[in-house]
Amino acid sequence: MKRVVFILALLFTFSTYAQRKETIYQFDTAKIKKVQFIALPVVFSTPETGFGFGGGGQIFIPGRSNIYNNRLSNMLFTAIYTTNKQFILDLKPQLYIGKGDYFFDMAYKFKIYPNQFWGIGNQTPESNQESYDMTSHEFRIAYLKRLPPNLNFGFEYVYQNHNVTDVEEGGILDEGNVPGQDEAIISGLGVIFNLDSRDDVSSPFSGHYLQMNARFSSEIFGASSGFNKMILDLRTYLPVGKKSILALQVYSENTFGEIPFQGQAWYGGGDRARGYFKGRYIDNQMYVIQAEYRLRFHPRWIVAGFGLIGEVAEYSRDFLTDFKPAAGGGIRFKIKKDQPTVIRLDVGVGKGQGANIYFGVNEAF
Repeated sequence: MKRVVFILALLFTFSTYAQRKETIYQFDTAKIKKVQFIALPVVFSTPETGFGFGGGGQIFIPGRSNIYNNRLSNMLFTAIYTTNKQFILDLKPQLYIGKGDYFFDMAYKFKIYPNQFWGIGNQTPESNQESYDMTSHEFRIAYLKRLPPNLNFGFEYVYQNHNVTDVEEGGILDEGNVPGQDEAIISGLGVIFNLDSRDDVSSPFSGHYLQMNARFSSEIFGASSGFNKMILDLRTYLPVGKKSILALQVYSENTFGEIPFQGQAWYGGGDRARGYFKGRYIDNQMYVIQAEYRLRFHPRWIVAGFGLIGEVAEYSRDFLTDFKPAAGGGIRFKIKKDQPTVIRLDVGVGKGQGANIYFGVNEAF
């Protein structure tokens, strides 16, 4: 409870500061007239990281915009350190070309990440919990073509290099039966198809989003093993009165082949299954269904409540045997009046998990 009060105090302190002074730097170049930079102090807490702190920012490039939905090219970057001795560097550039008919969506993440592991499956006991350390490089680049009015089609390349540097002696990862327990390289191509009519990406209040993604990790591209992954992400945002919406998401992962545990579906985390430690349940298949009610009671403040259900399994036919539900709520603050970026505080309670706190940037979905 003390952590909740502390983070709420930080949130309201930051709100007071942001209303007095917004950190925006503008400069001119020959081709881009007004580049806006928003500085983002990062203070957060999640079950996976403990208390974390750091800094970053978001750069907006008005001269490189999508004229069809008024979105600006931008790059979000953060560098953080946590009380669990984790270091994470995150870069997310998004670049529109021409009038927005072509789009690059990129991401790079470097992690030194002590973590927890319970084994593989939907019914792993709490007594299985063990610690391990892993260093990872993760890179993704997607190139999409707009198909009017709101469809996008393209290809992506995904590369991940995971090195497990330390495990518990005598633990599950020390026994030699888990693929990826020493090292895993995931490398391959993917195909993306999406429909995106959201009013904005950071904190949507209207529209729909449907993405279908097929990824193929292959030894031809340097992967340590070959496997296929299919991802479906369906979201819709339905108005409830003038100031509130009901946000709905159906998300699934289906993976086939020789799969390292790093490439399997991980249940939990701050976006798809709040209330569970990310990776508390891991297996080849996963689905999550979640709903969230959002009320904008002030131009820069939103309050939300959510509920979800889902599970993992080795095969899809094994679903509907042991549901993993969760519920919770939170509050959001819009950092800058004319930009959609928000900071978010949520508390989620999962089945047998207690209360978990999530504090970060932008909506979960």
